Amino acid sequence: MFNHIDIQTMATAKYKRILLKLSGESLQGEQNYGHDVNVLRDYAEQIQRIQQMGVEIGIVIGGGNIFRGIQGAGRGFDRVKGDQMGMLATIINSLALQSALESLGVKCKVLTSIRMEPIGEYYSKAKALEYLEAGYVVIIGGGTSNPYFSTDTASALRGIEIEAEVMFKGTRVDGIYTADPEKDPTATKFDTITFDEVIDRRLKVMDQTAFTLCRENHLSLIVFDMDTVGNLEKVVAGENIGTVVTE
Repeated sequence: MFNHIDIQTMATAKYKRILLKLSGESLQGEQNYGHDVNVLRDYAEQIQRIQQMGVEIGIVIGGGNIFRGIQGAGRGFDRVKGDQMGMLATIINSLALQSALESLGVKCKVLTSIRMEPIGEYYSKAKALEYLEAGYVVIIGGGTSNPYFSTDTASALRGIEIEAEVMFKGTRVDGIYTADPEKDPTATKFDTITFDEVIDRRLKVMDQTAFTLCRENHLSLIVFDMDTVGNLEKVVAGENIGTVVTE
């Protein structure tokens, strides 16, 4: 397990500070709902390992394993209430990952975009930077705190605010493709692509608001397969895996 590996054997990190976006749906593993403790443990060990490389880590997690606001709207929920329920789902996931990290001895703070002390401290850029510089992993839950904005947009926003060098989007797919590779066997993968091309092609990796925020604020994005153990360390070290999205 990663927490028992000699730090001297680790690769050198290319980045000093990152924003890692994790899929809520990935946390459910092979289940239909909720949390797979093995996935949480795997993610926590990978995050611990890159922290041991000297990386400052901010994290935003989706809530799709528990509730998605837009899906709730399709079932008759008011969209605003549905999105608020989704925000709470992201905070549940944030607490679950915090627990997994702390079980490994990793210092971790959950900040929330909605006031709910003592569950988490109220988010501010200054507080996030203070904890990052003190060696904590900082998980930011609650999305943007506003309805109609996805957690991808929240990730881009928080990455910009905490002055991350890059945003990593960990998914179940190993990059960005011309089409959904799970549905189209002819889909081909991009090694690199520009934000403009992603937006023009309407590729469904993130919503367009998130891509636009990254582009306009010069925040590079790397999309990679988080479910393959060891990939997070590789991408932080600068290995050519996943898809790099730049200006």
